[in-house]
Amino acid sequence: MEAKTKETQYQVCVEAAEERGFERMGLRSSESWHEDPKHIVFRFSRYKFVSKMLAGRKHALEIGCGDAFGTRIVQAEVEKLTAIDFDPVFIEDVKSRMMAKWEFDVFVHDMLDGPVPGAFDAVYACDVLEHIEPSQEQLFLDNCFGTLDLNGCAIIGLPSLESQVYASLQSKAGHVNCKSAPDLKALMERYFHNVFIFSMNDEVVHTGYHKMAHYIFAVAAGRKI
Repeated sequence: MEAKTKETQYQVCVEAAEERGFERMGLRSSESWHEDPKHIVFRFSRYKFVSKMLAGRKHALEIGCGDAFGTRIVQAEVEKLTAIDFDPVFIEDVKSRMMAKWEFDVFVHDMLDGPVPGAFDAVYACDVLEHIEPSQEQLFLDNCFGTLDLNGCAIIGLPSLESQVYASLQSKAGHVNCKSAPDLKALMERYFHNVFIFSMNDEVVHTGYHKMAHYIFAVAAGRKI
């Protein structure tokens, strides 16, 4: 016998579980939920910001999707989404949890090997650039923006350089290229005519003093040829 909720508007929850089972978290999100649950809120807030900046785009590319647990937030706002990551372990995890309603193209690709095939009017990468060695930064970004439409936009988000004194040992192990807001703006201005910098503390995105921001975003448009 199917369980009955006391309030009828919640019965859909029981019916959904009976019909399709429960969805699982991804590899990274599951670990965050176990070790530091609030970090999921922070990560979702980053995706929420990206989703609103890219709302209405025809084809968005996510670079470095990891377990893609937040990808659906952006997918809900664009017509089509493609996601890539260089780690096969994470891509297999994503594919194993793919739901028909929220299906998107996802595959293994290393941006240091070349651009992602296809045409995109939006590209974004959250928590990726800080893992790229400075010596490979130009190659990485050249490939990131190589197939971006001239009228497209790009978003890069990463922990601020100033935040690293507070970063965990696990985070620091992979953070080889964090940046200050002025440095990120200057970098993105090599590729775009218009670059807007946002600060972020916990789940709040704002335009406050960048040196006190834990995380920074660059939103860019108007590609330079």
